[in-house]
Amino acid sequence: MGAHDALYDAIDDYVAYISRVEGMSPETVRAYSQHLEAYARWSERSQVDGLHPHARMLRGYLAEFRSAGYAGRTVAAHLSALRSFFRWLNLEGIVDTDVVGALATPKLDKPLPHTLTMAELDLLMKAPEKETAEGQRDAAMLELFIASGARISELVRLSVGDIDEREGFVRLFGKGSKERIVPMYRRAVTTVMDYVYDGRVKLIGESGAGSPVDALFVSNRGRAMNAAALRYRFDVLKRRAGISSDVTPHTMRHTFATELLGGGADLRSVQELLGHASLSTTQLYTHLTPDRLKVAVHQAHPRG
Repeated sequence: MGAHDALYDAIDDYVAYISRVEGMSPETVRAYSQHLEAYARWSERSQVDGLHPHARMLRGYLAEFRSAGYAGRTVAAHLSALRSFFRWLNLEGIVDTDVVGALATPKLDKPLPHTLTMAELDLLMKAPEKETAEGQRDAAMLELFIASGARISELVRLSVGDIDEREGFVRLFGKGSKERIVPMYRRAVTTVMDYVYDGRVKLIGESGAGSPVDALFVSNRGRAMNAAALRYRFDVLKRRAGISSDVTPHTMRHTFATELLGGGADLRSVQELLGHASLSTTQLYTHLTPDRLKVAVHQAHPRG
């Protein structure tokens, strides 16, 4: 029996083992089988002994995935299958070394932040019933999310005095109580101030709350709302709008950043607006706006 036939037979035995003895899910068994068959085909094509590989040979195999443009997670999945396979080969006495175990797992790509489409955002912004005090409050919350890129913890800390109606700014306090001033578009200022002068007054007045409340967002009982309460209202509006259950208040922050970059804002300005301490954190959003970055390079780079 040739080396390649022995490798294919070993893979068949291993796949049967993880399916019948280990009880792995059909999806995992199928994935491992496909990954190992890809390795066997590569071994045959490269004329190497796939059952007795050298570490350098395996690194070359994985490097082909990266050269072909596969994501780090794909490379890691293939490596995981190989590790499990060679661990079994070692336990069965088919090979006497676990060369794969010494290979480092490739660095995984950061997941791209989920953002709302403009159609989804429009549905969400129309969800509050603005003829009620509660609806005015909900509308103000949504406008502040998308107008300032605020975290939900930052909205909770807002007081009425943090809104500058005349200049159109909101003062936010981020991590470590670091203060930043974020300009708002006119519609957001109007929506927030409609709530301040009308809906918020009604919520406090109707509640009969005895002590004055500084918090911008108040409940139906006239009390300051916490993060859980704001998140609950967001979920109510999300369901009413009929948009994805994966959407969270933080999705609004991601959408804010992505739309700014897509509209031509520079990275450092968005860093300041988001309150990111490191520019590298903000750079995650550039993966979502390749066309804008391409234009920026062609227009601004001296060799563009």
